[in-house]
Amino acid sequence: MAETVLIKEVAARDGLQAQPQHLTVAQRLDLLAALAKTGVPELEIGSFVSPKAIPQMAGTDEIAANLPETTAAYSALVPNMKGYELAVRAGVRSHAIAIAATEGMNQNNIRKGLDDTFTMAEEILDRAAAEGVDIHVYLAVAFECPYEGPVAEELVLAQVERLMRHNPARLLIADTIGAANPAAVQTMMQQLIDRYGPERLGCHFHDTRAMGLANVYAALQAGVRQFDASAGGLGGCPFAPGAKGNVATEDVVMLCESMGYETGVDMPTLLDAVSLLGEMIGSPQGGRAHTWLTKQCA
Repeated sequence: MAETVLIKEVAARDGLQAQPQHLTVAQRLDLLAALAKTGVPELEIGSFVSPKAIPQMAGTDEIAANLPETTAAYSALVPNMKGYELAVRAGVRSHAIAIAATEGMNQNNIRKGLDDTFTMAEEILDRAAAEGVDIHVYLAVAFECPYEGPVAEELVLAQVERLMRHNPARLLIADTIGAANPAAVQTMMQQLIDRYGPERLGCHFHDTRAMGLANVYAALQAGVRQFDASAGGLGGCPFAPGAKGNVATEDVVMLCESMGYETGVDMPTLLDAVSLLGEMIGSPQGGRAHTWLTKQCA
């Protein structure tokens, strides 16, 4: 049997959170329904953040209460313990928390210092474990920070070790501003896979410097089998200057399946969802292979 690569679709959260076009709750539910039909195994539905901070994510509690039925697993981003409590109250049992590897990024993103951020994450992880909630921890700017420059690999390895003591359901190494290169990705992920195995490790790549798909390949070579991706390549971190564009789901599916992996994602249905997303935000979307894939599926 072919080996499986798990793709978590993040267009409805990471894709939309920095867009000038604010979709309604109804539109976001329609988008999630279209993405669920693709067969992607995991879907991020939004984030439980203050609507004053990120108005694009307002109404995530309404979305959680009206999700379409699907075999996909739903999750949401929570920024802190209050967000965790709101998500649990809304019935969401799989959460993502994002912490940055550097002092500068934490201060500019959430106005907390590095130590305070890790302590907050550990408190959420420990409470979630006691309450049966899965937590996916994102270690942001793991390769380069927009405020401090390149991040030392030794620092990231030590931070992963600290977080793993609190048993996250998954820990994702995130190239938040799209600055990683394949050699650095393979070196880091190989060390982590050797130490912790592939079951609880994943990667989240952006395509700012056109190396997103190459970095997915490098992580695959290191043994990573869990990735985030965003339909049409939509996304970008609103707090990180220069970060625009997540690696596109259709590109990741194409790469993995051409190499013999199974993703469970139906490409024509995914391309339909990308077209719907483009109509909703008023701007055509698509990954690097979108035109070719569209012709192949015609």
